[in-house]
Amino acid sequence: MLLFLEAGFETPATGVAWLIHIISKHPQVQQKIKAELMSTGGNTQELSIERLDSLVYLDRVVNEVLRLAPPVDGASRTLTADDCLPDSGTQLYKGDEVFIPLHTLAHDTRLWSIDPQLFCPERFLDEDKKRNPYAFIPFGSGHRQCVGQDLARFEMKVIAARLMQYVTFGDGGPEVNAGGHVTSLTVMPKHVGVTIQFD
Repeated sequence: MLLFLEAGFETPATGVAWLIHIISKHPQVQQKIKAELMSTGGNTQELSIERLDSLVYLDRVVNEVLRLAPPVDGASRTLTADDCLPDSGTQLYKGDEVFIPLHTLAHDTRLWSIDPQLFCPERFLDEDKKRNPYAFIPFGSGHRQCVGQDLARFEMKVIAARLMQYVTFGDGGPEVNAGGHVTSLTVMPKHVGVTIQFD
């Protein structure tokens, strides 16, 4: 239970920081989120489960933030049997530890139709919808994937929706909103400085 709570706390907190940093540079994305919120609930501020489920574009924005800046840089797996890598033929042995670089997969031009360096939430609706299933695994995959991923995604979506109901973020300029990151338990943005306009 403690692991579940930790996994559902640290990752979304980092994800929300990245979301604010990234969307502050993309006002058109914020306008689309706000338009979707208006179309699903009008002027009401209530965020019911049904309304949250209907926010398809916001789902894509959260996915794109997690793709562009995954809160965790990778995952390790220990081989339970001898194997070899298919392309290079590199021999791997039972007990070897393999590191899976999530950020690298999410930015590999061979795995994405739309330039993976671009912030483009629409990629999850268009060409990249049928991507390699391992190109986007911000919470890992398989039996050992993050137990808190559903909670983390839900928290990010609720916080993003609530913020977009009340504020618009602006780019604070390249000196204070330059990005970069520091790595501790998660990969956190280092320089985030945005302006806030109350709507």
